[in-house]
Amino acid sequence: MTEWDVKKLRILRTLRDHGTVTATAEALLMTPSAVSQQLTNLARQLGVELLEPQGRRVRLTDAAHLVLRHAEAVFAQLERADAELTGYLRGEAGEVRVGAFSTAVPALVVPAVRLLRAEERPGPDVRVREAEAAQAYELLTAGEVDLALSLAAHAPTARDPRFSLFPLLADPLDVALPAAHPLADAPALRLADLAADRWIFGGSGPWSEITTAACEAAGFVPEQAHSAAGWTAILALVEAGMGIALVPRMASREQRREGVVMRVLEADQPRRHVVAAVRHGAESGPAVARVLGALTRIAKSFS
Repeated sequence: MTEWDVKKLRILRTLRDHGTVTATAEALLMTPSAVSQQLTNLARQLGVELLEPQGRRVRLTDAAHLVLRHAEAVFAQLERADAELTGYLRGEAGEVRVGAFSTAVPALVVPAVRLLRAEERPGPDVRVREAEAAQAYELLTAGEVDLALSLAAHAPTARDPRFSLFPLLADPLDVALPAAHPLADAPALRLADLAADRWIFGGSGPWSEITTAACEAAGFVPEQAHSAAGWTAILALVEAGMGIALVPRMASREQRREGVVMRVLEADQPRRHVVAAVRHGAESGPAVARVLGALTRIAKSFS
């Protein structure tokens, strides 16, 4: 029978995800020569060529992709076994490391933790790590977090065998206007009504993309007056009458200013979709399942 070495299979999967032996070695805290040696041994054990040269780099052979296709099922089963063993040894009060983007921490994670603490039975020990939405899956793949909150725009496809995805909410984007804005009290405000305004959003990254995409869908390209990424800075600029901004409702609940009017957009209201993700198979663990359940209940309050 062919010998399947899980440790070496994980190295092969990391090479697939990172592209080069050097990047794989850095991700796994190994030397490049150790990575190459482990993969050479794996190829010998399996009796197939796993790598072939491509210029100065290497690429995975068709046999390697076939091996990884089956290995993903093994990894998922090991996650389930680990989750069940944790539940058996520690009950439902295990540790769950959550990686979440900045607005999700106060809006979703903290209320979910409070919800778990209010229950009669002991809840999991939730450890929070703030991370950019695009970084969440890197942390999840590396095993540095157990559950990640991200935006659907940065999520892998539902067919990715490494992750299980759970849609949480479609977060509406409201528009922040200075209190003295001529449309602050206008009925049935639409995003298209604000095409001539000066806008505030980040110079790059997901929020820049979300703002520009929403405005373009409404039929115009926003004129960027100021570049800011943090909601405190953005709303301070709006309050000073220096521009307007799209603000997710998750953020506006936590950030309120007397000189800023938050208006719900009507026909062309954009939304950003928030998802939770775990390594495939880990969702069956009691502690992770409880945290997912609490997050889902909190997310429903935004609908």
